[in-house]
Amino acid sequence: QVQLVESGGDLVQPGGSLRLSCAASRSIFSFFNMGWYRQAPGKQRELVAAITSSGITNYADSVRGRFTVSGDNAKNTVYLQMNSLKPEDTAVYYCNAHNWQGIYWGQGTQVTVSS
Repeated sequence: QVQLVESGGDLVQPGGSLRLSCAASRSIFSFFNMGWYRQAPGKQRELVAAITSSGITNYADSVRGRFTVSGDNAKNTVYLQMNSLKPEDTAVYYCNAHNWQGIYWGQGTQVTVSS
């Protein structure tokens, strides 16, 4: 069974930065891709950023240029560096991983951007 554990969520002021971490219970190279999703109150869960096992990245238009997704296989961890945060980035952020056995989700970590 795959386990994903997110951390790093916090309250931050607009314009600030945070780095989220997603620790996987196995090598991140064992997944086709890993990604970060977010869900704000009253809204659907949406893709924020994703990275494939070969290092190809993809971003939502709303975060491109501000967020960076990366992976460290030695630590079985995927990161989401978030800069220039805006109030509309406030949401619960979820880590996601996909392999031939299925799709897996973490428990989520709260990010709140407010002054």
